[in-house]
Amino acid sequence: MANIATMDRPQRWDSPFDPAMTEQDVQMLLERPEFAGIDSSRFPPSLQLAGIIQNDCRLVRFKPGEIVVREGDYGNSAFLLISGQLTIVIKPGLPSRLLGRSSIRKKGLFGAISQIWKNSKFPEARDTSRYSNLKDTSTRTTETTVQNTSLLTSRYADKLFKNTIVDPAKAKEVPPLRDEYETASLRPGAIFGEIAALGRAQRTASVFAHNEALLLEIRWQGLRDIRKYDEGWRRLIDERYRNNMLKEQLIEHPLLKNMDEQKIQEIADHTLFETYGSFEWFRTYKQSKNQSQLNTDAEPIVAREGDYSDGLLLIAAGFARVTKKVGHGTRTLTYLREKDEFGLDELYDSWKNGQEIALETTLSALGYLHVLRIPAHILQEVIFPFMEEPTKRLVDAAARPLASDSLLEWAVSERFINGTQTMLINLDKCVRCDDCVRACATGHGGNPRFIRHGKSHGGYMVANACMHCVDPVCMIGCPTGAIHRSTEGGMVIINDDSCIGCGTCANSCPYENIQLVEIKDLEGRPVLDPASHQPIMKATKCDLCQQQPSGPACVRACPHDALERMDFRKGTILKTHSER
Repeated sequence: MANIATMDRPQRWDSPFDPAMTEQDVQMLLERPEFAGIDSSRFPPSLQLAGIIQNDCRLVRFKPGEIVVREGDYGNSAFLLISGQLTIVIKPGLPSRLLGRSSIRKKGLFGAISQIWKNSKFPEARDTSRYSNLKDTSTRTTETTVQNTSLLTSRYADKLFKNTIVDPAKAKEVPPLRDEYETASLRPGAIFGEIAALGRAQRTASVFAHNEALLLEIRWQGLRDIRKYDEGWRRLIDERYRNNMLKEQLIEHPLLKNMDEQKIQEIADHTLFETYGSFEWFRTYKQSKNQSQLNTDAEPIVAREGDYSDGLLLIAAGFARVTKKVGHGTRTLTYLREKDEFGLDELYDSWKNGQEIALETTLSALGYLHVLRIPAHILQEVIFPFMEEPTKRLVDAAARPLASDSLLEWAVSERFINGTQTMLINLDKCVRCDDCVRACATGHGGNPRFIRHGKSHGGYMVANACMHCVDPVCMIGCPTGAIHRSTEGGMVIINDDSCIGCGTCANSCPYENIQLVEIKDLEGRPVLDPASHQPIMKATKCDLCQQQPSGPACVRACPHDALERMDFRKGTILKTHSER
């Protein structure tokens, strides 16, 4: 035993959300009406309410004009307003530049060609004078994070507000926005952001502090547990979800798009919400990325082959794997994501034939999965009598080519299914000429935005280039909103002007496709922080050549058509591979 090392098993609360949270803070919060009415005896001994507040919450202060959440951001926390007043901007949205985002301006033909001789001979060179005109942020440091929150009052007072603010630093409150903005006020006791936190959805509106405000931020794990053990919070969150998002999701689903409003309402009234797995899937992925294959046994089972289904499952967010037993093992048939459904064939056949039919496949969560369960009796009463017989989409597992199976298993296990613009290289065609790398560098100031290596399977390799993911975990926690999804095309891009080089996005990216680089000025001199004398860093990654007139330069430059940007969901690679 002398040669055996021991340590305590890591626990969820080893890293509290806010190490500065005191017992006095916890007691103050427990006495507030939002928590005082909770029956703490319903919580298990290992997950007490006081422990959730102590470890899964943090107190955050905002100055007048500071943005609390930005429209379009992906959130993983909710907020409770303790004191002060907030303003929510309903429509139109605040200017993109104010939210830390860039507007895409395509280069003309001459602009694209002139890059060849106009680019600086120094890689990652910047005109640093432009940054001095962009200091419209107020930086606040806490024990757990560095927040750089846009201050509305510094540069946009004349354009946004009815009254100009003379001295933003001394302003006690922000005046009303101009009449073209529709807004609402949030006062102490208001809870917001819970839908985005529990469903990994984009924030639907921007919220900023009207005056000095104190908020309790609750990360999704704590919110999930409070909702699980307290009926009041569960009812509040579920009701808001039904009113604000559920009907829209049902209407947009292909299966229900022709339903009238009355039927949609009836379906919504009976729909159940379920979440499986963890939002932190990317951390597990990064820990396991050196293994030949991720552990599929750890995937939470949502519905099991051979069981009888009690409702149709609509995928609201996340990914799921569909498998079928083959011999002593299982075979992946496909994967599902937002707007897909599971169990329709069996439920429809059961209704049509008057006898229950067991599920032919198993559904498991990949990472995390948010599903909507429509009970079987609602399907039979409201949906099935008015729909055409569904086309069976899953083929018999035994009929699938083994090469196709192998490639699909690999893509699912490596989570490349998350990408919408995955860089795929056919290794049989690629001659390693690096024309793709040089073309990328030409369009990005002399430094390429991807690395021509990556994981491979058979004759294909997925290169280290941003995949512009369905679930862009890199966007969560960006303190300035610099990394964001474009309104046109859905690309995940970084605004160089508002990026502060904190590395949050690079550390979160599960595929290591974001790089931090040291920038130089136009004369090639390193740019240093005068206070710390450390290099100024910027996050860089593939932006699909958003400013280039002809799209991704890497694809156009390949002389052998060995490279393509693709979505695994479209099945292009499966067809190509099986025909080889």
